Amino acid sequence: MDLQLAKARIAKLRLGPASRMRLLPRGEEGLRAAFDQAMSQAVGQAKDQAPRAEAAAARWVERTRPAWSWLALEWRRLGTAAAVVLIVGVLLHAMFGANGMVVYRQKRTEMQALQNDVERLQKENGLHVDQIKALKTDPAAIEKEAREQLHYTRPGEVILVSPAPPQKPSTGRARNSK
Repeated sequence: MDLQLAKARIAKLRLGPASRMRLLPRGEEGLRAAFDQAMSQAVGQAKDQAPRAEAAAARWVERTRPAWSWLALEWRRLGTAAAVVLIVGVLLHAMFGANGMVVYRQKRTEMQALQNDVERLQKENGLHVDQIKALKTDPAAIEKEAREQLHYTRPGEVILVSPAPPQKPSTGRARNSK
């Protein structure tokens, strides 16, 4: 009866149609009881198993005590050895690694060789550019090229052509081509 009275009071306060609201008992009470029961079971099991767990822990401590005491006495030596191994590893990586000093020096010599090639080619390019300019504008340069390449002469000049050097006779053996 109280539920119907509460619904009637709520319906009077609202403007519009009555809602389908219903009042349910609180679900937290059931969950809380289930949680409390599960916790009490877990605590009871833990109390039953505690002596066995303590005995197992004591056995483990007794078995590993020599290793722990040795480690406590030798920790400085072990730390020093570990630091030395780490430093040697870092140095080896810095010297011989993918970007180490050895590779750096190789790349540096390769870069210097390539720079020398670039400078040589730029000088050759400059000579060719000068020759092209001269051939376009200078009649003396045009005449010189024509006389050299086409074997032209002026009247009264004689051209001496040396014979080509004789070729070596073939030995009949195959040559290694690299």
